[in-house]
Amino acid sequence: MATSFQVTFDCADPDRLARFWAATLGYQLQDPPEGYASWQAWLAAQGVPESDWNSASAVVDPAGQGARLFFQRVPEPKAAKNRMHLDVNVGGGHNTPLAERQQRVAAEVTRLAMLGAVEQERVEQRAEYWVVMHDPEGNEFCLQ
Repeated sequence: MATSFQVTFDCADPDRLARFWAATLGYQLQDPPEGYASWQAWLAAQGVPESDWNSASAVVDPAGQGARLFFQRVPEPKAAKNRMHLDVNVGGGHNTPLAERQQRVAAEVTRLAMLGAVEQERVEQRAEYWVVMHDPEGNEFCLQ
């Protein structure tokens, strides 16, 4: 049996980054615990100061298939290239003609740029095509 896991992002603004990744992946913000209408209501009930309410956030796959993404506020800014990144598969895979994959990726680059992502470079090699992007806090990811 496989072990479940989540992917954790250190960041400055967990709410903003969670909303970006939810929109990118078709995920949703994780629901608050049962009996609470919002995370703010739950945090207030736990006695968490309002200044700490944006110290963490999470997004989940509504179908329950993908990994949970967790965002935690840290004081230091991102300082170097990620040693791990997400590849977001929007092109259609190897059975999709290259030109069509490029069009699909380009459309997603445009959509994510409107959400705060920044394009770094386009790469085509070994019958693969991808675009290296940065999320709103500079974390690298690829659209392929």
